[in-house]
Amino acid sequence: MSRPPLPPFTEETAKQKVRMAEDGWNSRDPEKVSLAYTPDSKWRNRAEIFEGRENIVSFLTRKWQKEIEYRLIKELWAFHENRIAVRFAYEYSDDSGNWFRAYGNENWEFDEDGLMRHRVASINDKPITNAERLFHWPLGRRPDDHSGLSELGL
Repeated sequence: MSRPPLPPFTEETAKQKVRMAEDGWNSRDPEKVSLAYTPDSKWRNRAEIFEGRENIVSFLTRKWQKEIEYRLIKELWAFHENRIAVRFAYEYSDDSGNWFRAYGNENWEFDEDGLMRHRVASINDKPITNAERLFHWPLGRRPDDHSGLSELGL
């Protein structure tokens, strides 16, 4: 299975890959998102370390059951050959109605078919008020005219 754009990345194709990842995660569909990763993809997400699509689906299912009203923006930070670094922020509420903004960085490594084989994420959560929220589009894909992280001052 091939998942273009394929490495080696240019700035244009790296940005395209980042937006595709953002769109996938904003779908909040664990099965769909898992298909962007190799069957044996290795992950580190906060304190969790695991590998494989089945574990990706389990992780994302738990994540989106807990992180309600999830909206994510990713931005290209750097790229080289088959690697991409991104920074991101997402907003969500918990089941008590408390709002948070999570900030982080991810390092990605892709195989020759454009599937991510390694993902390392470092993430910090900050409590915010409803009035401090910046991500106000309907659930799903961020509209093309919505500001990105840099434009929002994040």
